[in-house]
Amino acid sequence: MSTPATEERQRFADELLAVGPDVDTLCEGWTARDLAAHVVARDRRPDAVPGVLVTAFAGYTQKILDGIAAKDWHEIVRLVREPPVWHPTRIDAVDRFMNTVEFFVHLEDVRRAQPDWEPRELDDRLTADLAGALGRMAKLLTRKSPVGLTLVPTGAVGDPIVAKRAEPMVTISGPVGELVLFVFGRQAHARVEFDGDPTAVEQARTANFGL
Repeated sequence: MSTPATEERQRFADELLAVGPDVDTLCEGWTARDLAAHVVARDRRPDAVPGVLVTAFAGYTQKILDGIAAKDWHEIVRLVREPPVWHPTRIDAVDRFMNTVEFFVHLEDVRRAQPDWEPRELDDRLTADLAGALGRMAKLLTRKSPVGLTLVPTGAVGDPIVAKRAEPMVTISGPVGELVLFVFGRQAHARVEFDGDPTAVEQARTANFGL
């Protein structure tokens, strides 16, 4: 049985083919081609990773991304769809840990930048893996929030998470997938509900989340 991460990878590749290389995404300044090149580099060019985090290496990383993006579109999508045989995510447990959120978020980066999108119905396996990732990552991703944040998954998956302990406190409720998108900085496109002081809520909506 394939993992939820592998299934999201295939859905992401399908969506790339459906929308084409030139549409905008939720990653500011990136088209679908740019986003696909990022995924290919992540899978196949570990030497590109330092430039994502360290400014001094950004030029080198950009050259790698530009080279991938210059390939034929269908070839880029094929590379997205098929990770290299040597990659550690060929192991199911590693795939679920490293890739479930990656491909869920990037699929939604493409989908939700298009008109008339609606949230997807997520199956139980994907929801469970996203809930686990939210529990592991929420505090790290929201550490720069100027207000306190409590995340309340709706449905039967997961307990409330105090992502940032501070006052005033804002409570954010929604399906697990929507909360994942929220803490990954896609607040404007996450279907969630807020409870708290209006000024604090606005600060939560516009906070700089992420690694």
